[in-house]
Amino acid sequence: MILEVKDLRIEFRTRRGTLVAVDGISFSIAPGEVLGVIGESGAGKSLTGTAIIGLLEPPGTIAAGEIRLEGERIDNLPYEAMRRIRGRRIGAIFQDPLTSLNPLYTIGEQLVETIRTHLEIGAPEAHERALALLREVGIPAPEARIDHYPHQFSGGMRQRVVIALALCAEPRLIIADEPTTALDVSIQTQIIQLLKKLARDHGTAVMLITHDMGVIAETADRVAVMYAGRIAEIGPVREVISAARHPYTAGLMGSIPKIRIASDLKHAPLVQIDGAMPRLDAIPSGCAFHPRCSKSLERCRSERPELRPAGANLTACWLYD
Repeated sequence: MILEVKDLRIEFRTRRGTLVAVDGISFSIAPGEVLGVIGESGAGKSLTGTAIIGLLEPPGTIAAGEIRLEGERIDNLPYEAMRRIRGRRIGAIFQDPLTSLNPLYTIGEQLVETIRTHLEIGAPEAHERALALLREVGIPAPEARIDHYPHQFSGGMRQRVVIALALCAEPRLIIADEPTTALDVSIQTQIIQLLKKLARDHGTAVMLITHDMGVIAETADRVAVMYAGRIAEIGPVREVISAARHPYTAGLMGSIPKIRIASDLKHAPLVQIDGAMPRLDAIPSGCAFHPRCSKSLERCRSERPELRPAGANLTACWLYD
């Protein structure tokens, strides 16, 4: 496995007490695999990615659990040691490419600097590698564009440059946090295809964090559904989409509009999940989803379910005990 996360717990210590934002989640990603992580805002998916790349800021702390990269534990490394891993062995792609690019330097200067920071090569070789990366991510006429500044690129082209930056040192793992959210649909498709190609051609493990189930369906091999800091369900993407076991996952799938013929419309209402994601200081006991669940049992209110087999998926639900 490239990435192994075991019983990860992230806490925020405040004046009013300790808030648990991620509560004991475990998953792994194999070489060449794309794991999609989906959930509502506040589910803890971006915090998980931030913890993996070592950018969790105070008062957030990793209170328990382990993060291993190719067998090496990285969650307890000193800052400098983690900084050397970040960029060299772990690449990151964020939602807004402008936050990842310095407007004062050309694209080429930023690529060459990043390459030479992580690889022991000279400036001419770094420049050639930068051109090769721009070609790989689909930047047209890279020999001319390499000397342009970020503001001279469109949003989709900037995101391609960010992907090139993430690939500079041939990382084994890429954390992609909402990489297509700010892009229009046609550009989204191109970025999705690019991420799939990287995983396939380079054997790179990709953790794709998003709230868009369409992006997950097109890109991921497996999907983890998060709710209130916990994994509600995890399994092969086709199984989760077509045969969701957890009531929350089923609600998410049922809320996606489907193309139907006119005669079927009256039989196909969209599913609605009543209520909202609980605040960190008001997460219910037992199963965190039980106040919104139409299938909740008495034990759901007091006992927390762990992930257990349910068909091809693992589901944290007492219905499958």
